[in-house]
This record gives sequence, structure tokens and C-alpha cells, in this order.
Amino acid sequence: MNESQSNELIAELINLEAILNLPKGTEHFISDLHGEFDAFNHILRNGSGSIRTKVHTLFDQELSVEQMDELCFLIYYPEEKLHSLKRCQQLSKNWWFETIEHLLVIVRFSSSKYTRSKVRKALPKTYAYILEELIYQYDEDTDKKAYYRQIIKKIIELGEAERFITDLAYLTQRFVIDHLHVIGDIYDRGPHPDKIMDSLMDYHSLDIQWGNHDIIWLGAVSGSKACLANVLRICARYGNLDLLEDAYGIDLHLLKSFSRKTYQENIHFKPKENPYRSLTIWEITDAMKIQQAMAIIQEKLEGQLIRRRPEFQMDHRLLLDKVNNNTLTIHNQTYSLVNTCFQTIDWKDPYTLTLEEELIITDLMRQFQHAQKLNQHMAFLIEKGSLYLPYNHNLLIHGCIPLNEDGTFQSVIFDGKTFSGKSLLDFFETTIKQAFDQPWQTEDFSTDIVWYLWCGESSSLFGKKAMKTFERYFIKESETHVEEKNPYYELRNCSEICQQILNAFDLKETDAHIINGHTPVKLLKGESPIKADGKMIVIDGGFSRAYQKVTGIGGYTLLYNSFGMQLAAHKPFSDKETAIEKNDDIISTRQIVDRQLKRLKVRDTTIGHSLIKDTERLKQHLENHDHSSYL
Repeated sequence: MNESQSNELIAELINLEAILNLPKGTEHFISDLHGEFDAFNHILRNGSGSIRTKVHTLFDQELSVEQMDELCFLIYYPEEKLHSLKRCQQLSKNWWFETIEHLLVIVRFSSSKYTRSKVRKALPKTYAYILEELIYQYDEDTDKKAYYRQIIKKIIELGEAERFITDLAYLTQRFVIDHLHVIGDIYDRGPHPDKIMDSLMDYHSLDIQWGNHDIIWLGAVSGSKACLANVLRICARYGNLDLLEDAYGIDLHLLKSFSRKTYQENIHFKPKENPYRSLTIWEITDAMKIQQAMAIIQEKLEGQLIRRRPEFQMDHRLLLDKVNNNTLTIHNQTYSLVNTCFQTIDWKDPYTLTLEEELIITDLMRQFQHAQKLNQHMAFLIEKGSLYLPYNHNLLIHGCIPLNEDGTFQSVIFDGKTFSGKSLLDFFETTIKQAFDQPWQTEDFSTDIVWYLWCGESSSLFGKKAMKTFERYFIKESETHVEEKNPYYELRNCSEICQQILNAFDLKETDAHIINGHTPVKLLKGESPIKADGKMIVIDGGFSRAYQKVTGIGGYTLLYNSFGMQLAAHKPFSDKETAIEKNDDIISTRQIVDRQLKRLKVRDTTIGHSLIKDTERLKQHLENHDHSSYL
């Protein structure tokens, strides 16, 4: 090693040691978005209220509440807010100047915990040099004050103020949140999971833990006909067939034609009310008939799968072959079937698709696997996703760790091998990726496992004994609809059980937590999202409007910065246009989950541990160099 190389190592070592002593960046946790793009987009833009907090901290003595509200929305939606303001009033040069100065104060404050190199990489190329000057060299008490003011004046004179403000707003959003965690269920129910995926693909730093509703979309693209049938049925059930047709370019002509001629109007299959737009009579009728068609196709395909995979131990879900004269006997109780739509079932061979059903599924599978945008979204889910993630002393998981009643890990045998706890989730994750890599395999073991994750008893994403889709459609007695949960959901209230789970994932720190989604927290019934003395935090609070009558709120999110953790509970979001016009923010209340006695630094994080190893290697190189020079 020559002197130049040695100096480079010393400089890198100094840089890494400095980074390790910076404050920990803010993590943002969000879960169970279920296609609710507008609410998600607002929470993402305002950092779960972080921007509002910073604005009030910086300008409480300088600006009125109305002015601070306007500044917040200018940061959230710069293009739309500027358009609204210009439509209502003539914006003076003084307004442009003061607004730019206010935004620069926020950008300086928000970027102060990052290295100059990291900030520089985030700057828009158009104004990178100017912004770096204004952010780092600015000092009210120096002789350069006139220099900085002249820069801003010239930006306004050249007609660049609007673009400059827009860039400053997005920089603030970028600096307020360092890393985003999406703990599952981007898809189903709400109308715009595609827009959520587009936003995530543009986000600067994130990871995703797959949810059960994400997994059936991954399964559909990976070649699972049973997952595909579930996707189509749920889209019809929630009035979201336009997601398939308009967003992903899936041609439903064959399915619509078959459904129209085969099924009648059946009010029990009427799609749920779409909160974003009114469906036409034709759309309601098509969704009603398509839902019937896919419910039957799904039962047939799942029956085939259960029969070819006896190791799944799901024979109790084979129900079509037990139907007798429009009745079904289960658990020694006979029930009359209602709302039936069994036109295509051959009772001598009830799980076989008709030729037309086979052609429809084959056509839809081909389209799903060749839809460009859909496959880009699914590839991104695979690239950024996992079933679980240990990160900064926290275990992030959408569903559950399957447990027995006594709190031990539930064991399951697949392919002759026994799995439980962490090994079970590792097996599932490996299998998901294998299925995605081989989409032409439609009935292989890995593809069938992806479907098992949707509804199998030992699935970490489902977490119940059985999915009662058939009973909910065709049996009116509600006791048959109950889906018994895995003991995990009761035992997670116990701190000892939570610590046992954390230990299994090598998270033995006293401040470790499990962060869950999947099950909506019933706040109206007194349920708390913070469980097990703070060891367990459940952040599914009802982004989906379908759940808000149960949860009583519009969603939970979690913030974890250098001072500790805060849980934010959000009121339901109205709509984007009204919010911008009236500066109507989502009202959020925060609850401290875990306050740090000592401010956390980068060295205390997962990334910090990796940087510490890098510094140790650099020190070893330098020591070896010094020793060889001495010799």
C-alpha cells in the first residue's frame, strides 16, 4: 500500500466514524393500505404529521395558525397548492420571497442530521449548486446575507420561483423521513393499489413485508390459477374490475361474456359500495355475475389443489363433493344452501372446470403474466419485499408466527421436512421467490405453497384454521362463518411470548419490538394497538374504508426517530381536493411508545452495525500497512 492509498483509507475511516455519531434517521411504518391511495399519499407526503410538527416548532412565534397550515399544504402538494393560490389571488414578490425563505429554513432544519454527501445526492440537478450554497453557507450574521438574498431575488425575477418552491417542498418530504417500512397488504378492497405501487417505486428508501392480499397477486403472476381466481373474485366483490382493465390492461371480454350468459342477477353477489365513484347499472351487473363465476371457479381450482397436496391437510375444505340436494353437512350439522349459483358444476365430478371455464382461466393467466405494468409492480414487490424483516431491533411482520396453545412454535411438514418459527418463514420466503422465478410452472409445489400462504392453517400470513369463503356465500347461519384465529393473536398480549419470538429472530435487546399489521385494531371496542408491555405494536388501524366503522379511525402509523417511537392515530381522510382547498389536514394524535433515555445514533442501527464492521476492516488494513512499513 502506497502513501496515497493509506491517506484514502484514513479519510474514509474518519468519514465513517463521523457518520456513526450522527442522529438516527426517522423511520416511518405504515400497513394495510388496501388500495386507499389518497389517504396513503397524504400520510406519505406529511410524514404522519412530522412536517406539521417541524413547521410549528420553527414558526410558532412568527406565523399565524392559518399561515402555518398554508405552508404545510404547500409542502405536501406544491403544484396543486400553488395553482390554487394563484387562482384565488395575485401573489406578490414579497410572498414569493418570504415563502422561499421559510422553506429554506425547514430544509436546513430537516437535513441537519444527514451528511453533506447524502444531502447533495438528494438535491435536484437544476438547482443543486444554488441549494447547496443556501443550505450550508447561510448565516444571518455574516456579510454574505445580501448575497443569499440576491440569489432568491434573482430566482423570482427569472420566473423560477414556482419550480424552486416545488423542489424545496419535495426536498422537505425527502429529508423528514429517512426510510419507509410498508408492513403488507397494498392490494385489494380499495381502488388504486397500482398508484400506491407507482409511488413506492419512486420512493427514496423503503422495504416491504408481504401481506396475504399481496401474496395472491404475486401468486397469480407466478402461475397459481387458484390465486388468480381469488384476485378476480375480490376485484368483482369490491367493484374494482376497472383496476384490472384500465390500470393493468387485462381484457375481461371472455369472462364477461361467459358470466352474462351463465349467471343471473343475484343480490347476494352485488359488489360492495365503491367509496370513490358510483358504479353504473351495467358495471354492477357485470361485477355481480363475474363474482359468481369466479367463486365457483375458485372452489373448483382450490379443490383440485387440495387433492393433489395431501400434505397441506386441508381435506376439510373440500365441500362441493359433500353438497346433497342443496344441503351441506359439516360438523354433524346439516345446513340448507342459499344464493346458489352452481350452474357449471357436474355433481359427479364437481371439481372439474368446464371447457369454457378452462379457456377463460388459461386466457386470464396468459394476460396476467404478460401485463407489463402488473409484472413491473410484482417484480418490485419481490425485489423490495420479504415475509419478515429484523431492522433496528424490531421484527417487522405482516401476519403472525404460528403458535400452539402453549406458546410453542407450531410445526408443519412440507416436502418431508419439519419447519417452525423462523425456519418456517424462511421456507415460505424461499418458495415464493422460486415460484416467481418459474411462472410457467402452474401446478408445481412452490406455486401451490404460495396459495397455501393465502389460506393454509400454518400460514404466517393467514393465521386462521380455515377460510370460510364458501360458507359466507352459501350458508346463512353466521356460526359457520367464524374463522378461528391462531393462538398467536391471543398470546401476543404476553410480553414473555413476544420476547420468545424476538429471541428466535436473534433480537434479544430489551428495547426490541414486534411490529404487526393484518388485524384491524378495534379501537371502538377498547382494544389498544400497544400490547405486551410495549413489546408488540399493531398498526393496522383501518386505512381501508371498509374497516373504519370497526376501527373508529383512519389508520395507524408509527414513527421511530433518534428520540424513540411514537404511534400516530389518524382520522379518516376526506379527499385530496377538499384538503388542499381548505388546508384540511388529517388530524393525528400521537402516543409515545418508547422514549430513549439516550438519543440514538447511526451506530445504534442495523446500518450502523454494518458501518462499524467496515471501520474495523479499515483499521485492520491500516495496522497491517503500518506493521509492514515498520518491517
